[in-house]
Amino acid sequence: MSVIEDRLATVGLSVPEVAAPVAAYAPAVRSGHYVYTSGQLPVVDGKLRLTGKVGAEVTADEARDLARTCALNALAAVKSVVGDLDRVVRVVKVVGFVASAPDFTAQPGVVNGASELLLEVFGDAGVHARSAVGVSVLPLDAPVEVELQVEITD
Repeated sequence: MSVIEDRLATVGLSVPEVAAPVAAYAPAVRSGHYVYTSGQLPVVDGKLRLTGKVGAEVTADEARDLARTCALNALAAVKSVVGDLDRVVRVVKVVGFVASAPDFTAQPGVVNGASELLLEVFGDAGVHARSAVGVSVLPLDAPVEVELQVEITD
């Protein structure tokens, strides 16, 4: 097991199987020393954990936990391309999309669920640039979607 996967295990997590795409795209692609993931939904065992809008059917705390699941799924996508998460030199950027009720404005707090997991697991290499975007709807009525860009070693 890799150092990164050992760190995940210390917080009670493991890298899942990469989630099957819901359309015509790859879960992740490598270009040079970078891996870009497609947007990852909070899927566990092939099913969305929750559906709906954050600030309406889904609470901010639930959404924050869902963002953590999305980040874990993004790590699975990275691993599917590079084979070993120890090859990740740093997390470069996180983009989080939050399907929001019209009056919900706490998207950054929701996406913190993903950012904090990456910081826990990668330490200083997990410090990243980030966007947290409120949207009206996401695929399959998911509340949150997260994508990553990471730099890797050869």
